[in-house]
Order: sequence, then C-alpha cells, then structure tokens
Amino acid sequence: MYDCMLEALSLGPRPVREGPTTPTVSTACMLRASSAFPAAVPPVLAPWSDWGMVAPACALQRRPAPLDSPSMEMQSTSSEEHSPSSASPPLPPRIYKPCFVCQDKSSGYHYGVSSCEGCKGFFRRSIQKNMVYTCHRDKKCVVNKITRNRCQYCRLQRCLEVGMSKESVRNDRSKKKKDVPRVELVELPPAPPELEDLTSRVCRAHQETFPNLCQLGKYTMTNGSGQRVTLDADLWDKFSDLSTKCIVRTVEFAKRIPGFSTLAIDDQITLLKAACLDILILRICTRYTPEHDTMTFSDGLTLNRTQMHNAGFGPLTDLVFAFASQLIPLGMDDTEAGLLSAICLITGDRPELEDPSKVDRLQEPLLEALKFYVRKRRPSKPHMFPKILMKITDLRGISAKGSERVITLKMEIPGSMPPLIQEMLENSDGPEALTSTSGGSCTTTGQPNVSTTQPAATASQPATTVGLESSPTAVAP
Repeated sequence: MYDCMLEALSLGPRPVREGPTTPTVSTACMLRASSAFPAAVPPVLAPWSDWGMVAPACALQRRPAPLDSPSMEMQSTSSEEHSPSSASPPLPPRIYKPCFVCQDKSSGYHYGVSSCEGCKGFFRRSIQKNMVYTCHRDKKCVVNKITRNRCQYCRLQRCLEVGMSKESVRNDRSKKKKDVPRVELVELPPAPPELEDLTSRVCRAHQETFPNLCQLGKYTMTNGSGQRVTLDADLWDKFSDLSTKCIVRTVEFAKRIPGFSTLAIDDQITLLKAACLDILILRICTRYTPEHDTMTFSDGLTLNRTQMHNAGFGPLTDLVFAFASQLIPLGMDDTEAGLLSAICLITGDRPELEDPSKVDRLQEPLLEALKFYVRKRRPSKPHMFPKILMKITDLRGISAKGSERVITLKMEIPGSMPPLIQEMLENSDGPEALTSTSGGSCTTTGQPNVSTTQPAATASQPATTVGLESSPTAVAP
C-alpha cells in the first residue's frame, strides 16, 4: 500500500477513463479495498481506481452521503436522540389553591383540602392527641395567615368547616404503624431449672413481704396543711410508724433470698444497712399512681406529693416522684421488682464486707435470672434488661441523698428518731450498733416475723441482728 501511494503521488492525477477497467492491485490492497468499500467505485474515486489503489479515508469522510442512504438515516436518528432541542419541554409547576383555612400559600392537598404546612400539622396534632381547646371570645375569631395562632379553638373549627377529615388523620397514623418493620423474634432457650426455682423463690419472697397495690384498701389523711411546710407532726407520726414496719419487712425479704443467710452476720448487716433505703424507695415507687400523683404505703395510706414532702421526705420528694415516673414505661411486675431488689441488696462492692467475693457469687445467678425473665417476658425488646438494671444507679443516687435527709430530719422532728430508722437509714461506717429502745427489740408490735420474746439489743448486738437471727416466718401484709 505504501508503494502504491508513492507511485500515485509521483505520477499525479490521471484522466478519467471511460468504460470498465481492470485495475492491477496487490493482494493486500484488494483485501483492504474489498473489506472497506463496495465493489462499484464511485466516480469521485476514479483517479485512484485507475491505478489500482484504494482512496484514503479522508476522501471518504469528505464525500457527502446520499440523502436516501441508510447511514444517513441512522446518523440523523442518532443525532435527534442526543439533540437537546428534540427533548420534550418540562412540565409547568403545579399551582395549588390558597390554604382553605388561613389563605396562606398552599403546599398541596392534605386531609382532603388544599392547605399549608402549618395548618396541616396543627390539624394532625389536634386529632392525634385529642386536644380540647377553648375560645376566650365569642368563638368567631378571624383565622388568617397572621391571626391563625391566636385562637386554637377557632382554627380547629375552621379546619373542620373547610372539610379536613379526621378519619384521614387516623388512617395515616395506622398506615405508618403498619409500615414499621417487624422485629424478628428470636426464640430463647429455656432457663435452667435452678434459675427458674430461684426466680420463683425471690418473687414469692417479694409478694409475701410487700402486698400489691390492688390488694390494698386505700385511704387518705385529710388533715394537715395543703401547702408544703417543713414538717407536719401528724403526718410524721404516721409515716415513721409505717417506715419502721417497712424496714422489718425488708429484713424479712432479705432472709428469704437463697444464700443470704449463709453470709457472715456482719456482712448481712452491712448489706442491709447499705441497701435498705434503695429497696424502700423502689417499693414505694412501684405503688405510684400517675393519674393522681400519689403513692400508697403497705397499710393503704395514700399520700400526694405535698403530703409526702410534709411527712418527712422534704427535698427528697421530687426526686422520688421523678424516679417513679421513670419506672412506668418499664412496666415491671412483681418478679422483676423482687429480683431487682435482691440485686440491690446482694452487691459485693459495699464497703467493709468480710467476704465480698462470696457476695458476688450470690449475685451472679440473680442477674442471670432477671435477664432470662425479662427477655422471656419481652422477646421483642432486647434492650429492656439493661434499662431495668441501670435503675440501680438511680436508686443509689437517691438513697445517698436520703441518708443525708435522715440526719437533717432529726433536727426537725419533735421527738427522737425511731431507733430502727436511725440505724438502717442513716449513713454509718459499719455495722456497729445503736442501742434500741428500752424494754424490748426494735421490731414493730404485731409483726410476727420477729419474736417478741427476743432480748433487748445491746451495744454489742445491733437491733438489726435481732431481726436476722429470728426464724423466717411469714410477714402479715
């Protein structure tokens, strides 16, 4: 091919011959010509074909194709596809009517009518939360873009008048609930028999020493101040008597926990004194009634927030009620409350324990029992167990302030502090005894869990020890 090109360039153009010609070309030129061009050579390429040569590619590129050639049709079709001028024009933006409620700029049709985002959200919240509004005028307030937030009653009535549908809000809410992906429930293996037995024993100990709220006949105390005062003497007398009974029941609960009685007596006292207030707060908070903001004691006495403050809780009141509100979403039952109380009690990080490792070994099966029970009861909520367990930290913070409250309370009460309350709830460094009242033990009359024939506690034998050494009989609610 290269030789052919040189020959053509040296000879220059040749005249066009008439009639068919038989060019003499090399094999390579024939192969290339046959593969690249048609057999009939167009007249424009005649000067090259006379010499048995193939026209260069540039000559083909300059040659315009016939209008009816297939290649032209393909090129035109391809160019039309990529030409921006051939694209369909964009659709004009949708224009909505003004908001039927306040005449503001509408964002579309919501709940059946053209409305703005503000009125749409207001109507949805009002229906979903069953809001009840009040008009402070004549229920004929003007609702427009400027005044729509002034009267919620008239705005809601205007939404209903223009045709907003309550049913559309409810259907939209139920649809969103259906769209929530379902959590695949993982079938948990059955708990070992020893954990099942431990769970049932702790639950039974909790129920027999702490009656359920539905088992109590509630009553209130109407006398006293309706405002917060430093201390109400009548409420304090009643509260201190009930607190002593609750402490006795807490000691009885501890004795029924498997393994607790095997600990050294000093370790039992240390654990009880450290955790007694934790357990008392946890128990009273499970008897919280949010509808009336009241708490109920074991004999049925029901006090509101102000009465609890005046009875001796003082600055601790709001902390306790806040903790009670946090327990409501957890939905704890008697078994979970009992196991959590046992875990609060049997904790190896209490100071001055003689054998903390043994205490930790007793706590491990309690933790496992609570984990198995919580996950079995709530298979779709795997994070509920750590949430419940974290409440121990909150309890410790409240009880630390409660110990300080006992110290300040001694300066406010008219008489002396009941010895069992002082010994169990006041923050002390160890199990050294505080003497009990003269003439007998510190247990409450009428409580059969502690024998009334026990000798009086001495300086070497705390009042708590008397309760621990007694036989674990049932406690009357």
